[in-house]
Amino acid sequence: MGSENDTVKTEFILLGFSDHPELQSVLFLVFFAIYSVTLTGNLGMIILITTSSHLHTPMYFFLCILSFVDICYSSVIAPKLLADLVYLNKTISYNGCAAQLYFFCCFADSESFLLVAMAYDRYIAICNPLLYTVIMSKRICVQLALGAFLGGTMSSIIHTTNTFHLTFCSKEINHFFCDISPLFSLSCTDTYVNDIVLVVASSLVEVICLLTVLLSYVFILVAILKSDSAEGRKKGFSTCASHLIAVTIYHGTIIFIYLRPSTLHLLDIDKVTSVFYTLIIPMLNPLIYSLRNKDVKKAFRKLFGLKLSD
Repeated sequence: MGSENDTVKTEFILLGFSDHPELQSVLFLVFFAIYSVTLTGNLGMIILITTSSHLHTPMYFFLCILSFVDICYSSVIAPKLLADLVYLNKTISYNGCAAQLYFFCCFADSESFLLVAMAYDRYIAICNPLLYTVIMSKRICVQLALGAFLGGTMSSIIHTTNTFHLTFCSKEINHFFCDISPLFSLSCTDTYVNDIVLVVASSLVEVICLLTVLLSYVFILVAILKSDSAEGRKKGFSTCASHLIAVTIYHGTIIFIYLRPSTLHLLDIDKVTSVFYTLIIPMLNPLIYSLRNKDVKKAFRKLFGLKLSD
């Protein structure tokens, strides 16, 4: 037991999805494709927004920050996952595990706060358009973005400290990354207090953020219904529907994972659910928020034309 505890203090083993080589090869190809699309789509959005002057507006500023956050928090997970699907050595150091959990929580919670800022931006644009440029000034946009990162950082510190204050009796993590609940299941002691801290901290972030976003879109939908333009209503409903789908999937999966006591977790199910918010949502966000937008398509065609002329 003493030797095992000493090993846990230095490294963990990520069990991942399967030990079957054939399935691991398929999973590698699938996750590599998802991660490649994530990097390409989000980097493309950042380049497009920063190089196109007519996209230098608050909405696209937040979309640019969202793409950056998606790249960061998917990159915290995907490279290690891909490496573990190729190599037999699936170990991760104790400090590396703590760092992975910290940065994942930081960027994931920052995205939750950023989605609130984006919903507020759309609320002002649609419900109070005459004062939009005054309210959503460059200074306010930067402050909202910094506030999102500050909130994510504070939440991450709470979760990481709450998790790594535990003493672990096993080094095998039944997951594909260092997540909170799988680490709780390795604890030598009762995690009742840690569960309460997890649920309370997660509720303060996810539930409040989700309710704020939904309330903003309620006011937006009311404003759209009052519009005299049928085309405007159709466009507004289409935009709101796609945004709400993305927000619901993102927050819904996170709430499902983190707002339950660790004793109620089925880790094999949690692993599949975690794929949605760690890998799939960052891939879909550029499609949902940006690529359906006429301004983005126009900027893309313009940039592509410039490349051709060169």
